[in-house]
Amino acid sequence: MRLTVRYFAGARAAVGVADESFELPDEAPTVASVLAAVRDRHGDRVKRVLPACSFLLDGVAVRDPDTTVWSGSQLDVLPPFAGG
Repeated sequence: MRLTVRYFAGARAAVGVADESFELPDEAPTVASVLAAVRDRHGDRVKRVLPACSFLLDGVAVRDPDTTVWSGSQLDVLPPFAGG
């Protein structure tokens, strides 16, 4: 299955791209498995950013990392923002 991960602010700086596609096994991947693939692909810089991030799956906030991700989904990685 294929999905898109979009990065914002500090997460974008850590990975060096605004968005990218991931191909994952079809057997019910989760937000946690997508984030593991992101960590594997981008290494230490993203590992420091991800724990502080929040996530949107197809525009809906994700609080449970075991949430299932479907083919064609979009996962947004949002680090904390400052300002108002």
